[in-house]
Amino acid sequence: METQNQNENVQPVESPENNDDKEIEKPRIIIVTGMSGGGKTQACRLLEDLGYFCVDNLPPIFIPKFVELCSHAASHVNRVVFVVDTRSREFFDKLLQVLEDMDKANQDYEMLFMDATDDAIIRRYKETRRRHPMAPSSRISDGVAKERTRLESVRSKATYVIDTSNLRKGDLREKIKQLFGKHEGMGMNISVLSFGFKFGMPLDADMVLDVRFLPNPFYIESLRHKSGSVPEVAAYIEEKPVTQEFLKRLDSMIEFLAPQYVKEGKSQLVIAVGCTGGMHRSVFIARHIFDLLVKKGYSANLEHRDLMKNDVREV
Repeated sequence: METQNQNENVQPVESPENNDDKEIEKPRIIIVTGMSGGGKTQACRLLEDLGYFCVDNLPPIFIPKFVELCSHAASHVNRVVFVVDTRSREFFDKLLQVLEDMDKANQDYEMLFMDATDDAIIRRYKETRRRHPMAPSSRISDGVAKERTRLESVRSKATYVIDTSNLRKGDLREKIKQLFGKHEGMGMNISVLSFGFKFGMPLDADMVLDVRFLPNPFYIESLRHKSGSVPEVAAYIEEKPVTQEFLKRLDSMIEFLAPQYVKEGKSQLVIAVGCTGGMHRSVFIARHIFDLLVKKGYSANLEHRDLMKNDVREV
C-alpha cells in the first residue's frame, strides 16, 4: 500500500482552570457500529492503541451524557470511541434518534461502520463456535440476514465503511491509522483501490469504475504475468486510442468531483477501479488516479486489493 499523507501533532489541551481565556477543544467522538463478526472488536482495540478512550457495548441513550462528562473531566478526555451494536437489543433502536439529537445540538461525531460479506461473517462464527446474537437458536445465516436488514438505516449514516472480508490484521491497522491517527480537520482522505470483479466488488466503495473495456494485456504472452505497474504493461494499455480518450475524460471527472466532495464535507472518499482479475488494467488506472490526486494536493493512498491473487511474476 502506498500513502501520501501529511502528519500533524495534536497538541494536548491545557487545563481549563488555568486557561479561562482559551477555548476548550471539542472531543473527537467516534461511534463504531456494524455487523456482528464485521471486526468491531478489532477496530476498538486498534483505536485504543491510537490513544482513544473506548467504551464497548454502550446503550445509545447514554452517549450524549458520556460526551458531556468527557468534556468536563479534569484532564479533558478529547478522543472517545463508543462501540454500539445490536448486543444492546431494544436499546439499539434509539441510536438514530440519538444521532439526530446530536446533529441538532451541533455535536460533531464520526461513525465507523464495520462490515463484511455474509460468507465471511458466517465463516468467522463457525470458526469461533459462537451463536449469532440475533439468532441464538437458529442458523447463523438467519441472524446475519436479520441484522443486515436492521442496520440498513444506520449504515446509510456512516462516515466511513470498512469491509473486512479480505483484510489482514495489518491492513486493517493501516486503514484505522489513516482515518483516526491524525487530527480531524486535515480534510478529505481519498483511497484509490484496484480490484478484480471475479473476486467481488468492495463494499466500502463510494465510486466504482469498470475498466474492462480497455485493451487487456492478459492476451499478450509477454505481458500476461506482469502487473499494470510494470512499464511495458502500462505502455501497452496507455498507447491505445480508447485509453487516451478515456484518461482525458477521467481526469476531467476526477478534477471536477473531488472538490465537490470536499465542499460537501465528506471525510473519506473510496474510488474503486475494477477489471477482470485486478492485475493489469485496474492497477494501471488506479495508479493514474492516485498520481493525479497527489499532483493536485489531495491526501490519498493507493491499494491493489487483488493483485497478488493472480499469477504475478513481476510487480
